[in-house]
Amino acid sequence: MSSSRERILDSFENALIRDGERAATMEAVAAAADVSKGGLLYHFPSKEALVEGLAARLLALAERDREAMTQAPDGAARYYVRTSVFEDSPLDRALVSMARLAQQGHPTAKGALAEIQERWLDALEAQLGDRTTARAVKLLGDGLYYDAAFFASAGSGRGGEEETARLLDVVDLIVSAGAGGAVGA
Repeated sequence: MSSSRERILDSFENALIRDGERAATMEAVAAAADVSKGGLLYHFPSKEALVEGLAARLLALAERDREAMTQAPDGAARYYVRTSVFEDSPLDRALVSMARLAQQGHPTAKGALAEIQERWLDALEAQLGDRTTARAVKLLGDGLYYDAAFFASAGSGRGGEEETARLLDVVDLIVSAGAGGAVGA
């Protein structure tokens, strides 16, 4: 069973995703985590401390993903695009909950999201050797993630294996062009 601290963070994350920041009150989070308000305050003395805890969770999950990206056998660029799908994973849930806070202008959330975006971009640049090429790959992956997170349930038929393979071919073209190779060669 998860610790009280983790249950509290899970409850806060769920409330943010499902109902938004206004509904994610300390009382609601404590009730959803099945802890007393005193138990919640023991771990997180304020709502800001909850946000900071969630930001730390996101940064840790994103760091694991960045490490996997840098060690991917098919390269960081292909990994980033291949994994740019919303799967309701712990990383996805942390990203979405932080995005909900960032939409409301929360500085901790905005800072955490900016930091992980920079880390992913740096990892891509380290492999590709060029910031512009890395940014192009990152924007392709980010667009796929956005599309999957917000439109996949619309029944559009997005994201099949054949489409993914074709998109990875496009990634190879971007990488080749960024490395000074001729497109279509």
